[in-house]
Formats: sequence, C-alpha cells, structure tokens
Amino acid sequence: MDASRSLPNTDGPRRRARDAGITIGRIAPGQLNAITDVPGVEVGHATIVAGEGPLVVGKGPVRTGVTVVIPRRTIASEPVFAGYHVLNGNGEMTGLLWVEESGLLTTPIGITNTHSVGIVRDAIIAAEAGRFRNSEEFAFSLPVVAETYDGYLSDINGMHVTAAHVFQALEDAKGGPVAEGCVGGGTGMICHGFKGGIGTASRTLLAEQGGWTVGALVQANYGQRALLRIDGVPIGRMLDHTQIPEPDRAPPAGTGSIIVILATDAPLLPTGCRRLAQRATLGIARMGGLGENSSGDLFLAFSTANSGLGSNSPQDRVRHVSMLATDAMSPLFEAAGEATEEAILNALCAATTTTGINGRVVHAMDVGRVAEIMRRYQEPGG
Repeated sequence: MDASRSLPNTDGPRRRARDAGITIGRIAPGQLNAITDVPGVEVGHATIVAGEGPLVVGKGPVRTGVTVVIPRRTIASEPVFAGYHVLNGNGEMTGLLWVEESGLLTTPIGITNTHSVGIVRDAIIAAEAGRFRNSEEFAFSLPVVAETYDGYLSDINGMHVTAAHVFQALEDAKGGPVAEGCVGGGTGMICHGFKGGIGTASRTLLAEQGGWTVGALVQANYGQRALLRIDGVPIGRMLDHTQIPEPDRAPPAGTGSIIVILATDAPLLPTGCRRLAQRATLGIARMGGLGENSSGDLFLAFSTANSGLGSNSPQDRVRHVSMLATDAMSPLFEAAGEATEEAILNALCAATTTTGINGRVVHAMDVGRVAEIMRRYQEPGG
C-alpha cells in the first residue's frame, strides 16, 4: 500500500509562485521567468521513477535522474566565461579547477545525485566526443557536474543513472519553459522539510541599467523547516510538522545541499562571473538557508556575451572582449539574489508529494495555503 494514502494530501494544484499570486523582489522577471530567458541557454532532464516498497539495493525503489544546462550548443568549440563560489563545501562540482584556472566553461553542466557524478561526467565526455568522432578538434574535456544527495527517498547505491539517461537529457535540452519540481536531478530531493527539486527563475534589468538578464536554476535539497521564509514571512513556523508532516527518520538538521547555476547575457569576465555566483548566497539566505556544516552549497555563473573565446587560430591570439564595468555590477547582484530566491520557491511550488524507499513520504508544500498566508501578510495592517 502507498503509505501516502493515509497522510494529508498537500499537493493541490501545482502552480509556479507567481501563478499562485506569490511575488517576491522588485525586479521584473524575464518572459519565461526561467534560466532560458538568457538567449541560447537550454535545459534538459531525464527522470527515473521505478518501484515501491522496501529498499533492495540495485533494484529500488528509484527516485532520481539527471538535469543538464547547456550555455550554448557550440559550447565545446565556443566556451563561455565562468566563475564559481562555494558557500559550504560538503559536496561536489567537478571541473572547477579548470574553470578557475582558465576562466572558461567548455562543457554542458550536469546535475544529479551524489553517487552518479562519475557516470554523468563520463557520459558528457562521450556525447561531446561523439560529435567530433573524426576530428582532432575535440582533444579533451573536463565537464562540470554537480550533485545533491537523494538517498532518503531513492536507492542511491544502486547506481541507476546510466549514460543513456545523460544522453536523453542532452537530447531533451531546449529553450523555452523549463520543467520544475520532481524532475531530472531533483526527483528525489527535499527542501526545508518539504519535497524539493529543480526550480528556475529570472530577472531582467531596466534598459538604463543595461537591460541584461540573469537566470537561475537550482537543485534544492537543503534547509530546516523552521527556518523557511518567503519574502520575509515565516512560513516554516506556520506550516510546521503539526500542519504538514516532516519526513520520518530524516537526516539530522544541517544536512542537505543546493546547487545554483546562474546565466547572464551581461558581458562579464571570469572575475565578474565569480562575483555574480557569490550573490546566489543572498537568495538562499532570504529563504532561510544557513550554509550549514554538512551542506554542499555550490554555485556556478557564466556569461554568454562574448564569443570567439575558443579559437585556436595562430592569427587570433589576441581576443577582443567586452566587460561590464565593475561599478555597474550591483543591479546584477540584486537580480542574482532575487532569481535564486524565486527559483527555490518555484522548486517548492512545483514539487509533488513523493513516496520512496521503505514507504518514506516527503510532502509537498501546500501552495494554496502559502498563497493565502502571503496575501494576509501583504494586506494593509496584515
């Protein structure tokens, strides 16, 4: 029997935050309110859901997957400037040494569960090598692949993510609306004691500020229920375990992780990308994240503005690039914080109640109740 049948149904209609009337921040989102508002950026998922009942390692139940973010389709030959930030390092994001050394991102980005980083990394290499099978143009690759832990709900030691799933996610990747919640790498994730997963959002600056867009995509698997705040409202205390059950036998407080990918079309050099990546911390803090000791909080930012960075022509040894002035960065910082904050909120709003190994249940956040609480707080005198 599905253990969730005897517990409260908190799913209701799954709506993005703004569709439910919940707005945060003061900068307008892009048209899609997604990382794909940055031109050329694509997102793809492969979701693996199989089995129910007791855990049998190697068989399931399985609640996992892989998500990919592609800065542009020609990334192997046309890299982008990038930089990263670590809020707390109990996690993994491969390829960062080369990002730091060169200032370049040269591969699609993969996000998955903790024990599938290796296969996702190898599959991204295989996919890229396959495109250059008869060419020396593709000599080596150091993919960026990040993880968060889904072993509370999924048979994480069963190694269920395969190269075929990565190829599927890469094939699925496209611009336009992005699937959120229990999809891809976020399938088995938990956020602030509710079902978490993949979320995305964006912000577009005013024309006089440059008109640039910042998009965020998160894999949210962090946080304590009591600390959850939405636009400053202490939702976590209002929807505590007496209102919506928290996971039984959950990992101790302070465990869990979040991955944040920031994309922008603003012309940033690697230093600017690193500074932008730091500002993901603002959005996490506003939602109630602490960067706790056992949390892996890893952020990567890239800029699609400059082209021609990967040319190997001897006649092209000097590259002419554009750079946003340092003292013009602050609006982008605000945009990055807001986009990260709303991406986490969208992950919570989109995710559905999930039953995993040994009948463990993680409930969705009740979007309708949250929207009602937010309306009361936003009313005059509320």
